[in-house]
Amino acid sequence: MDNKVVFAALERACEDIISVTRAPSGSPHGAVASRLVACMRQIQEHARALEPVVGGFIAVFHHYDFDEQTPGNGYRTLVKVGVTSAFFRADHNASEMEAYCSALCQLRALLHLAQRLISDNGFGQLYSLQDTDLSSRFVQEYSSMHKACFYGRCLGFQFSPALRPFLQTVVISMVSYGETYGKQHSGLGMAALSLLTSGKYVIDPELRGAEFERITQNLDMQFWKSFWNLTESGLLTVGRVKSSLTDSQIDPSLTTTVLPPIAHWGPGPVHVRLLSYELREGQDSEELQALSRTDPPPISVSHLPWVQKQPHSPWLLIHFHGGGFVAQTSKSHENYLRSWSKELSMPILSVDYSLSPEAPFPRALEECFYAYCWALNNCHLLGSTAERVCLAGDSAGGNLCITVSMKAMCSGIRVPDGLMAAYPATLLTTDASPSRLLTLIDPLLPLGVLTKCLNAYAGEDCQPMQPAGGSNAPSSLGRDTAVLLSDLTQGASNWIQSFLDPTRTSGGARSLSSQQRVAQRDKTPRTVADTSASYCGGTVDYPEGFEPLRSQCPAFVSPTSCPIIRNPFVSPLLAPSELLRGLPPVYIASALDALLDDSVMFAKKLRDMGQPVTLTVVEDLPHGFLSLSQLAKETELASGVCMEQIRKIFQQENLTLCSVQTPKA
Repeated sequence: MDNKVVFAALERACEDIISVTRAPSGSPHGAVASRLVACMRQIQEHARALEPVVGGFIAVFHHYDFDEQTPGNGYRTLVKVGVTSAFFRADHNASEMEAYCSALCQLRALLHLAQRLISDNGFGQLYSLQDTDLSSRFVQEYSSMHKACFYGRCLGFQFSPALRPFLQTVVISMVSYGETYGKQHSGLGMAALSLLTSGKYVIDPELRGAEFERITQNLDMQFWKSFWNLTESGLLTVGRVKSSLTDSQIDPSLTTTVLPPIAHWGPGPVHVRLLSYELREGQDSEELQALSRTDPPPISVSHLPWVQKQPHSPWLLIHFHGGGFVAQTSKSHENYLRSWSKELSMPILSVDYSLSPEAPFPRALEECFYAYCWALNNCHLLGSTAERVCLAGDSAGGNLCITVSMKAMCSGIRVPDGLMAAYPATLLTTDASPSRLLTLIDPLLPLGVLTKCLNAYAGEDCQPMQPAGGSNAPSSLGRDTAVLLSDLTQGASNWIQSFLDPTRTSGGARSLSSQQRVAQRDKTPRTVADTSASYCGGTVDYPEGFEPLRSQCPAFVSPTSCPIIRNPFVSPLLAPSELLRGLPPVYIASALDALLDDSVMFAKKLRDMGQPVTLTVVEDLPHGFLSLSQLAKETELASGVCMEQIRKIFQQENLTLCSVQTPKA
């Protein structure tokens, strides 16, 4: 849609609402009418200021794309989000309009910050990796800016409408869980308390947004690990790999010894899970069952005479899960892995590497590399001949796909035939970029959470803030309790919304009064110095007369300053050419999230080196869309696109392989 048409239509809509919103000053509706008119005036002001800014970005943002066929970068996304917001819920009541006005104000500030980036960075560059002052100012500004408006009534407006109920459930579950976190309750008791507290967050979006902002900015890493591990219930299959490996597939006379993972606490087992839609040769072998730690043991095929055993597949997919290096296991990703195994008729080995902060870099990389080497040597146990091997992973797992391949090249080990990295983390820093600005509005990957994960992986020794209640909560709940909690929260959300008038303002006299005060306060421009004594403002010069809304609980974001962050095996975007030259074909799928510019810049770097690389930017989907593949048609299609790229890697005719030397015991 033409941006001029959008802003002209918004101007007319505001004028129309102002012209018909008239009530006698003494009437019960007079205060509401005044609020609505004031909102319309502010929206007009923001829109008039935004129109030339958006036009300026539209004129240049194509210079930052990967190529003409792949339009995507953080500047494009910011413009799209800004224009989309022009009509988000523009026909609702005064409370809706106040929330919308706050969101538009903050988006205006983001686009101003993007203007600073585009003028300070080099032409066509999405990052300024040398300008630490620019990144520091970005982090400082982010820390003070109000974000709650994006987690209440405007939650997920930038994503596909089909995903918004899911996002609402996640946010309500998180703030409800935050109230009980650290208190001494059984798993069932915690689920019941979360049900009781979730209702008020459904009824009162402003309260939900404020509480979610508080949680995402300042609760400790253990809370995040605990919440995102709710659906975990332990491993079904655990393998212990041996200390040296041999691959008879290539040349048994050429060997390299691969040591077991030793970082931080010495040698230990590597945990893996095997997923296969069909039972294949080797998968029911006594040798494989001896490696399993399931209880009860795996059922022997002899007990299932009707099961027809299939021959070895020529393909093998090795998967590294996401979770910010700090949370989740392969179980969190089963939904799309099972689909891929069925559709591609191949086994999948998913690695459950050790998590940070207990196991910072390089433990996860060592374990993933070791599991990769073990799989090459023991593919016959996995139901594969490994004629074609592909690595796949999302987010942190995408990072590990790239770095494992780099480590294989450096070690003289067979390089995989291709990589499929979904929204990979290739730059583990807080360096400013346009897509990093999106962390202000992203409920799944706020900057405060992102930096906690990155610092944990780097091994930064920080003292976490203790949650209310004093004691640490357990790292996870049982699977049944977690499912119950999720179902109860979703049920509460659906039940309450089924009888609430959607135009009704916040419920509860006390909450409404509190939120009215917040709304009134937020409508008054404030200086940076007014927000908190802990914030040393003045980092950004906004246009005269404009100031973004400030948070009442500023974030304490620790910049990623540890030298390890710039290790090429941590941030492959910073790797020298000699470490990247020789990588197999790389397929990258990115989304509307903070890591978009990482993907664009990494793909450009590979392309400029002559390395085979493909980048796809999916629209209107958040970070983690693979794990949401069963929630909406859009996420299912995106998962299917990733699967088809894996198929292409397996079916490629001309393989370019580095010389492979494999270990011999």
